[in-house]
Amino acid sequence: MATTADQADQPLTSISSWEEWIDRVFGWMPYATLATSLVLVQLTAQTASDRWWSVGLAVVAAVWTWLTFTRFGSPIRLDQQTLRIYFVGFVVIATVAVIQEPVFLIYGITGFFHAALLRPWSLAFTGIGVSAAIVQSTIVYPNGTSTDWFIYIGVVAVQTAAVGAGLYAGDRMMVIAEERRLALMRLETTTRENVGLHEQLVAQAREAGILDERQRMAREIHDTIAQSLTGVVTQLEAVQHSWSDEAEMRRHIENASHLAREGLTEARRSVQAMRPSPLDDSRLPEALSDVTEQWSEIAGVDAVVVTVGDRQPLRPEVEVTLLRVAQEALANVEKHAQASRVGVTLSFMDDSVTLDVRDNGVGFDRSAQTRSESYGLSAMGQRIEHLQGELHIESAPGDGTAISASVPADLIGVPHA
Repeated sequence: MATTADQADQPLTSISSWEEWIDRVFGWMPYATLATSLVLVQLTAQTASDRWWSVGLAVVAAVWTWLTFTRFGSPIRLDQQTLRIYFVGFVVIATVAVIQEPVFLIYGITGFFHAALLRPWSLAFTGIGVSAAIVQSTIVYPNGTSTDWFIYIGVVAVQTAAVGAGLYAGDRMMVIAEERRLALMRLETTTRENVGLHEQLVAQAREAGILDERQRMAREIHDTIAQSLTGVVTQLEAVQHSWSDEAEMRRHIENASHLAREGLTEARRSVQAMRPSPLDDSRLPEALSDVTEQWSEIAGVDAVVVTVGDRQPLRPEVEVTLLRVAQEALANVEKHAQASRVGVTLSFMDDSVTLDVRDNGVGFDRSAQTRSESYGLSAMGQRIEHLQGELHIESAPGDGTAISASVPADLIGVPHA
């Protein structure tokens, strides 16, 4: 369907019932007007010569119309070169016919409609003007006065403008109607397709939900059971080096027991999709302080927790995510960093809330990470991305590590559940 400025001068690309009717009318019109003119000439002609002349002109017009117009099929889809050749011949024949017998002006009326098929529209208006000049020629032919010529020019101009505007408006209305018809057809097709797509999306959503739940459980297991077991192993290994110091050995055993019980509790909560225990009775800043303080005592690394900005209530999922990121970051410090100091900063800003965990350890080359190390960082990234946040990790061998997790402002300022 032609809808753009460049396409507006092209014929429509599909056939509707309205177009079929237009095709029939335009196709039969020259023969109908020619036959009507011929009959009237036969009834009104004064001499046999005039009658034979009219028959000859009618035959020539009919043959020309069939050879250059009818036999090529649909009038509204006739190529412009063929249409222009036909129309020039029509103008010549119609002019001669009207000069010979003015009644043939009825045949000349065909020119108004066939000129409307010409493109561009400037050429169509020219064809309409020529047709008007032929039809109204009886005003000045054969003995028109200057007044007659003045009237003739005015009538031709008005008729050209009126007929041209009407045909142009009709064409635009037909284009609009065809666009609507095709749009409805596309809408029906889209509706049928949407039913199938909806069923497919439901199935995909179900599968995505299962995958998300698996990933959530994997992260929770990594953040709870894996970290607790790692801590237990670390404390038990420390026991082996403390046989000569009963107090130190007892301290490591108590730490291992505490970590094991805490890991078991967290595992149960993760399965039930509940909040981490540090958040049961606290807000995030207090929970971060408690977790970091406990970690510092067990790991033997100095740690400082700082809260910056005006505290705002956070959604539960934000608190859980940031706390888990802090726990994972601290666990990585204990396992890999060999740090003597860690700083944890929670910053409340106008457009975000940010958690920063920095250490003065040995740092690392991210390209040389092991699979288990990479999974821990990936789990942090997935948690933050789930909240449309950002996770940045900066580290280099010998320069320590900085982990920054930021969550957008639309997830803060919400009453605490």
